[in-house]
Amino acid sequence: MGRPGLLLVLITAAVSLPACGSTPSACPAIAQATAVSVTVSADYAPRVGKLHLRACQDGSCKEGDLELRPGSASVDQGCAGGICSATASPDGTAVGMLMLETLTESPMAITASGAATDGSALPVRTLEFHPQAAYPFGKECGKVVSASVTLDSSGLHPRT
Repeated sequence: MGRPGLLLVLITAAVSLPACGSTPSACPAIAQATAVSVTVSADYAPRVGKLHLRACQDGSCKEGDLELRPGSASVDQGCAGGICSATASPDGTAVGMLMLETLTESPMAITASGAATDGSALPVRTLEFHPQAAYPFGKECGKVVSASVTLDSSGLHPRT
């Protein structure tokens, strides 16, 4: 799962704990976002004015203009007294998401197009890849499927 997708899952997770140990482990009660997340690399982001994404999977396509926001990286602030903390620091990237109706592990075709900050057309980039499945909370808590890509001056790349 890419960092933006995992961060979204962790931020929106509400942890449900068992009352008297009746369940072997606690699983977060999460509502996974079915989306393709895009990270525009720090060296390419200043050139991207508008970004349009088309995602096709299992015979269905969805497309739209992405709202790009500044990206960030987590910075460890250490631990004191058993309490650890981190903060987000801008990293020069830009991030956006295209919400989907469903998301599976089937192959997905992505097409990115848009406009540069000077108004000229960006090169059209395509990628076919498999969204990733993971069990971040253990197999007993179910699988999380994520579709994350990076866009840079050379094209689209799957994020691992």
